[in-house]
Amino acid sequence: MSKRQKRLPHIENVHIETIAAEGKAIAKIDDLVVFIEGVVPGDVVNIQLTKKRKNYCEARVQSFVKKSDVRCEAFCAHFGVCGGCKWQILPYANQLQYKQQQVIDQLTRIGHLQIEETLPIAASQKTEFYRNKLEFTFSNKRWLTQEEIASNEKIANPNALGFHIPGLFDKVVNIEKCYLQSDESNEIRNFIREFAYAHNYTFFDIRNHNGLLRNLIIRTTTTGEIMVLVAFYENDTEKITALLEAVKNQFPQITSLLYVVNQKANDTIHDQEIHCYAGREYIVETMEGLQFKIGAKSFYQTNSEQAHTLYSIARSFAQLTGNEIVYDLYTGTGTIANFVAAQAAKVIGIEYVPEAIVDAKENSVQNNIHNTTFYAGDMKDILTDEFIAVHGTPDVIITDPPRAGMHPSVVETILRCAPKRIVYVSCNPATQARDIQLMSEQYAVKKSQAVDMFPHTHHVENVVVLEKK
Repeated sequence: MSKRQKRLPHIENVHIETIAAEGKAIAKIDDLVVFIEGVVPGDVVNIQLTKKRKNYCEARVQSFVKKSDVRCEAFCAHFGVCGGCKWQILPYANQLQYKQQQVIDQLTRIGHLQIEETLPIAASQKTEFYRNKLEFTFSNKRWLTQEEIASNEKIANPNALGFHIPGLFDKVVNIEKCYLQSDESNEIRNFIREFAYAHNYTFFDIRNHNGLLRNLIIRTTTTGEIMVLVAFYENDTEKITALLEAVKNQFPQITSLLYVVNQKANDTIHDQEIHCYAGREYIVETMEGLQFKIGAKSFYQTNSEQAHTLYSIARSFAQLTGNEIVYDLYTGTGTIANFVAAQAAKVIGIEYVPEAIVDAKENSVQNNIHNTTFYAGDMKDILTDEFIAVHGTPDVIITDPPRAGMHPSVVETILRCAPKRIVYVSCNPATQARDIQLMSEQYAVKKSQAVDMFPHTHHVENVVVLEKK
């Protein structure tokens, strides 16, 4: 017989002290740190421990004894169920304060770095409807309320179109109104769901891998262009055509109406053939008079207005005079490369995704930029001493890696080519700190500035400029 697991304790009158990395709040009980979600500093709560380790615990709130004076009401009806926008209950000024502190802590605590100047975090002008891309999931296993479960009644419609419930990969909450993207996005999503209900379309079963409708991606631009991509699992041409035709007729303003039949085990579409049903195969975003082509597989910063802020800071930190060779690592669709090209002698962009490099090249052509060159491949394989010998030693490197940061061999190559200045843009200050620490013997951290790309979440971007000692 297996040993019965000891029940973890219930603790009353716990005072929430501050916010930790990853957005969880912190309480301290004796010498033990407790991480809790759904609370803000100043709350006093009764909690149930859910995980106990040697140096920390995790807990959930059972009831509130006193609510904090700084707490505000969530504006979204899906708050607390949907996994996004968990900081709606924290005033925006406080969100910025904790994000700024998070970046400083990670650079100084993880990287043990000395920062000569820390600039104030750049706030987002929009705190709602700021995203230009959202991905929704069709599921035949709708998340049920406690009332629905308790009723023991048969669920009339088990289908949903929305977001996954945190920790439950096969449960999706129906989203009626999302405050992340424009109301047109809400109208399109709700129309597609109601059409599917009315015509008895099957929703995807993630466990058994069947069903017609799988995913929906909606992208928008600041110029009013819209891309809608519907991912199907089953290749039912008649039903696919009927849905897409209905969407086209209902929303003639859609610039790019696409679809894909994806029968893989995962949702990624980078290796799938995208079909254009109506309109163009791409949409166009603008920034400082430049035009950027965005396809179904393209990466583009999901907050367009703050992307301009982010890139402007990166360009300012680079201190270009027009004579430099610039390497733009993890260039994506070449947004940064093309953005700084007018201030450089030559820009070389490197990116893993071949389709993104095609877009980067087209973006240069479309904007009459002639001093950029782009290469596709794994960064650690492309950025070698031989590559640098052919293309020239960089004066400035701008790097914007994924959350995992840079591969150690990439850091080593950067150190060998020894650029005068490195501008490191990161969506994960923890891995940014780790990478910069590896370069700290040769480089000094001159400036750091956080940028809030994602209000009401704990996520934050950060830009650091390093100069050779």
